[in-house]
Amino acid sequence: MTTAHAPHPQHTHQHGAGCGHVAVPHGDHVDYAHDGHLHRPHDDHADECDPAGHVECGGHDHQHGEGCGHVAVPHGDHVDYVHDGHRHAAHDGHWDDH
Repeated sequence: MTTAHAPHPQHTHQHGAGCGHVAVPHGDHVDYAHDGHLHRPHDDHADECDPAGHVECGGHDHQHGEGCGHVAVPHGDHVDYVHDGHRHAAHDGHWDDH
């Protein structure tokens, strides 16, 4: 999975195992939930990691929400849910893959 390079300025925290932030599997890497968005470690800095485009998750009957059993990840103005190695976000009556 390719993500545009979008460095997060003024970010000195080093994300990784045990850093204190929720780790979110995302394709071929791991993102970390931090300050309402997701960071991807990249070389000596962190990049913003946002999905590109609208990709509907087909055949997803499970309704995510508080207590659904999946990790909730604050992401900007909404909450994503980690499910099957990717994030689901509510969108117009269905779930998008992030």
